[in-house]
Amino acid sequence: MEAYKTIQGTAQARIEEKKSEFIAHAAFADTEEKALAFLNGIRAKHRTANHNVYAYILRDGARMRYSDDGEPAKTSGLPTLEAIRHAGLVDCIVVTTRYFGGTLLGTGGLVRAYTAAANAVLAAAKQVTVQVCVRGVLRVEYPLYELAQRLLADAGARLEEVQFADRVTLPFVMLAGGETQLLPKLQELCRGSADIMFSKPYFAPF
Repeated sequence: MEAYKTIQGTAQARIEEKKSEFIAHAAFADTEEKALAFLNGIRAKHRTANHNVYAYILRDGARMRYSDDGEPAKTSGLPTLEAIRHAGLVDCIVVTTRYFGGTLLGTGGLVRAYTAAANAVLAAAKQVTVQVCVRGVLRVEYPLYELAQRLLADAGARLEEVQFADRVTLPFVMLAGGETQLLPKLQELCRGSADIMFSKPYFAPF
């Protein structure tokens, strides 16, 4: 399982070229169904637009698709796809809506405009690196709390909300593989009786 880059949530950007308005939207989409649902939502919102060009890349199966939606071939959808690829993103869709301003842009102008719109919305989006992580839960007695907290921090673990009851419960997330070095240190701290559980590896932003 390898790390990959995607975006969180949605983003929007707008550019103008010779009075034509280009409104770009980007969204996280890890399935074709989610990508098409987002596309249909943009189409519904901009029913009167001249074009709703789109491109998306899915990590699952390395699937990618684009559409010029009536623009001259390879002047809009393909440049949008290339912008996503150049950014190194997957599980991402970009839809650019164009409102024609009355002046023809030519094929070169269209390529530049759609590329600029896609780049602008991807720059506005929150990009994250999704890595293989494990979630852990450590329970210690109160006198060991600060030392345990320090060991977790030194191991690169991201501590979540600590719970204080009869013992201190420290939930955390860390990169998979790091637990093999952390566990012996926790066992030493707890004199061989560390109360700790780890999840199976999973993908998450980290």
